Amino acid sequence: MKNLDKYKGIIPAFYACYDDEGNISGERVQNLAKYYLEKGVTGLYVGGSSGECIYQKVEERKLVLENVMSAVGGKMTIIAHVAAPSTKESVELAKHAESLDVDALAAIPPIYFSLPERAIKEYWMSMVNATKLDFIIYNIPQTTGYALSMDLFKEMTAHPQVIGVKNSSMPVLDIQLFKYFADKETIVFNGPDEQYIGGRIMGADAGIGGTYGAMPELFIAANQAFEEGNIAKAQEIQVAINQIILKLTSCEGNMYAVIKAILAKRGVEVGSVRAPLLPVTSNDQLLIDEADKLIQTYVAKFK
Repeated sequence: MKNLDKYKGIIPAFYACYDDEGNISGERVQNLAKYYLEKGVTGLYVGGSSGECIYQKVEERKLVLENVMSAVGGKMTIIAHVAAPSTKESVELAKHAESLDVDALAAIPPIYFSLPERAIKEYWMSMVNATKLDFIIYNIPQTTGYALSMDLFKEMTAHPQVIGVKNSSMPVLDIQLFKYFADKETIVFNGPDEQYIGGRIMGADAGIGGTYGAMPELFIAANQAFEEGNIAKAQEIQVAINQIILKLTSCEGNMYAVIKAILAKRGVEVGSVRAPLLPVTSNDQLLIDEADKLIQTYVAKFK
């Protein structure tokens, strides 16, 4: 039986790191990875939505993962999201990730075309069969247009390498169902950051999230309170987190651009976002400052 403990805890979804010309910066990738290592998070989820993977070439995505592993490989659990528009590219990314000794692969279903479940299964299994790594299904129907069915979930998890699901659907009931219908021990990651504690209460084992990187201290504190059985405190921290998320999502610029502006205030420069994502504007500065102040206030309160 696999030991899945290394996947538990708080795992930030890693952000794309660009230089001032908008190219991948290996130096900034390494600096950000080391920053999260110092913050004490369990691991990193590299190459997903927060990493702007759909706007990057295969070679750029390889470069990001190489630099993450160079900086923190062997010191953190690294999950490499390898889904790409074509199966061929996804398999190439999977094999490359295995060559770097990452802990696991993850993948969304194929995007754009509405495909039957047989095609979705073959897409995922092509990545599973290309390596010997653990594999995590990524269920995010609000962006992919496909909601993971319980039948396909059970078919996929029948394979020994498929260890669970990152569930970003909004109903927390889905988390409970994935835990209940699993025929073996599986890891279910809570996806929606706004309901991390709700997801844990419904059975999620851990969390992977796109706002964790802006305030890792708060998610670590919420997780610790939950693990200690202090649900009231965990809920209080979740409310604080949600106040911050509302600020992050109220700007003209894309949320990831806003988070990167906050990271810059911490001395961690990672550039902006890649078009068509929108950068922050001068009108966003007040909200960025307010979000930054809220983070600092709540970190001090709950440390």
